[in-house]
Amino acid sequence: MTPVLEARNLVRDYHIPGSLLKRARIVHAVKGVSFAVDQGKTLAIVGESGCGKSTLARIVTMIDPATSGEMLIDGEKVDIARDGLTSEMRRKVQIVFQNPYGTLNPRKKIGDILSEPLIINTRMKADERRDMAMAMLKKVGLEEKHYGRYPHMFSGGQRQRVAIARALMLNPRLLVLDEPVSALDLSVQAQVLNLLADLQDEFQLTYVFISHDLSVVRYIADDVMVMYYGEAVEYGSREEVFSDPKHSYTKTLFAATPRADVDSIKARLARKAA
Repeated sequence: MTPVLEARNLVRDYHIPGSLLKRARIVHAVKGVSFAVDQGKTLAIVGESGCGKSTLARIVTMIDPATSGEMLIDGEKVDIARDGLTSEMRRKVQIVFQNPYGTLNPRKKIGDILSEPLIINTRMKADERRDMAMAMLKKVGLEEKHYGRYPHMFSGGQRQRVAIARALMLNPRLLVLDEPVSALDLSVQAQVLNLLADLQDEFQLTYVFISHDLSVVRYIADDVMVMYYGEAVEYGSREEVFSDPKHSYTKTLFAATPRADVDSIKARLARKAA
């Protein structure tokens, strides 16, 4: 079966111009990363801030072009630097960002926010767009009465549900989730993660899940890729990576993550008291 997303040796360099006191330089943000994601599966990309995972997300969502390498969506090569971006390709990949407070236009009602992708990318009539937006609100756990409200009238978790609904309006093949729950309270995180799992099962969605939270990754991922200074230093199934990490950085990352079980908490308290 052809993967929904396949990356082959992706590289992304940024050219930093010089000045009177500094020479021009090149920042190697992504260094030859390869992976594949099958339909209905979730690949989690893990790493500390600055490791290149968000840069990789921008390449996958076709916001930025890769400097070199190949990216294929449903087996079709994508090169936005050379070929541009068709509306058909844009519909296949959508993104949900970290901060639900900054991704929704505060001057627009929720119904208009959800309808906007349809206005730009389809020829649907106004009543068809409204019906689809109403249906999508229900899919993400909101109500029809929310259609005419403004973003400031919602909680953080509700806003993120709206952001997820907007991303799904074009029936994408691939959803990139860039730290989608890190700005939410723990109880709300669990609700949103359960929603994402339910939507994946219903629509056979494919996820690329960007995160630094290993507990979240362990819950949602099928495969895990660990990034370090722009490189993929570990890549495998969730069970393989979590049960038997190979790379020293992965081991360090796991060791630095607090565990919530009783024995671990007692051990931390004992070390603090010593």
